[in-house]
Amino acid sequence: MTPPPMVRTSWLLCTTLCLASCGSTVRLDAPPVTVPMASRSTPDTPPSAASSAMPQPTTLATMPATDAEATQTRAIASANLQEQRLPSREDADSYATRADAEALATELAQNLSLDPVWVWSVLSQARFQASVPKLMMPAPTPTAKNWGAYRARFIETRRVQAGVDFWQTHAADLSRAEETYGVPAHIVIGVLGVETLYGRNMGRYRVLDALTTLTLDFPRGRSDRSAYFKTELGAFLLLCKEQGLDPTRMSGSFAGAMGWPQFMPSSQRKLAVDFDGDGRIDLVNSPVDAIGSVARYLAEHGWQKGQATYFAVTPPPPSGDLDTLLTPDILPIFTPAEMASHGASLSAAGQKHPGLLALVQLHNGGQAPSYVAGTVNFYAITRYNQSSYYALAVAQLGETVSKEVQRQNGRKLSSN
Repeated sequence: MTPPPMVRTSWLLCTTLCLASCGSTVRLDAPPVTVPMASRSTPDTPPSAASSAMPQPTTLATMPATDAEATQTRAIASANLQEQRLPSREDADSYATRADAEALATELAQNLSLDPVWVWSVLSQARFQASVPKLMMPAPTPTAKNWGAYRARFIETRRVQAGVDFWQTHAADLSRAEETYGVPAHIVIGVLGVETLYGRNMGRYRVLDALTTLTLDFPRGRSDRSAYFKTELGAFLLLCKEQGLDPTRMSGSFAGAMGWPQFMPSSQRKLAVDFDGDGRIDLVNSPVDAIGSVARYLAEHGWQKGQATYFAVTPPPPSGDLDTLLTPDILPIFTPAEMASHGASLSAAGQKHPGLLALVQLHNGGQAPSYVAGTVNFYAITRYNQSSYYALAVAQLGETVSKEVQRQNGRKLSSN
């Protein structure tokens, strides 16, 4: 028996509401699905086009019905979909609704000759990360610099053994990098060990989020570096275009550094190399590319083949010429003879050094400072990270790993 039209229409409406509330729901506020970094699809489709291709909720509008019934059904389905698209609380962190983000996209597209639609489709997916500005700020209660404590973070058993394993796995690649760029294996080992513990800690921030946050919401209370991060954001967009990377799925540090060697986007574009010969540069999945890229970076920043990184030194007493030697900080400007004339006592190897030196002071909390005589190669490492503590940690981690490799290889040889 066929029900009257009014009953049939009511039945259809009820069924539609039930299906709309219980059926498949499109979660527009869900976070993006993480995929392997090797994925190289580029999001050339703007959000408006992408959303129109999304699966729609199943409704009775797809079933045969009278025109009136179909109209009513479509109206209900439309209202249901509109409700799903209401902003969630998380959308307060989205840059998609901010005029300054849209202006930034226009500026970057124009300056970098990029498609403005594509640039905005990328930046509109960026999200403010509240922890990023906080991490850029100095500690609220800063502690005294302590070289001994800093060194202990990096020259420790787990990191040293990881370095030994990495060296033994990539000995041929490390030797090739030294032949190509003049940078010793132990220095490359030191950089990769300090930066990411040989690829174990490459950062969990979306690079797009970090760089956009530091461009548009750089924290007040310290020197403004938003212009620098805007340049890096532009370099990141160019890098993704050039290498076919998905900018919404690249992870790194809170400052936007990426991969095994933690290169900033501009450095990756200029100095990273395809050292494994597979036809592409991949600092996330290829430790061999990372080896070659670190060596090239240091070579491009003044590394001198065959020279030491630092020498042991005893400084002059505070009442002497100590301030004179410390004034240039880590910039090497003194010959060994000039350092000696100012009261510094160099090791025998340091006295024979053919280049310039700097007296580098490293504080030890409340204890007496430590000192080394840094060469141009010590200074080259500080171009990677502008800290004398960092540079000495890199050098000494590499030295420690090198000695342990020799010890373990000697033990294996003697047991055969």
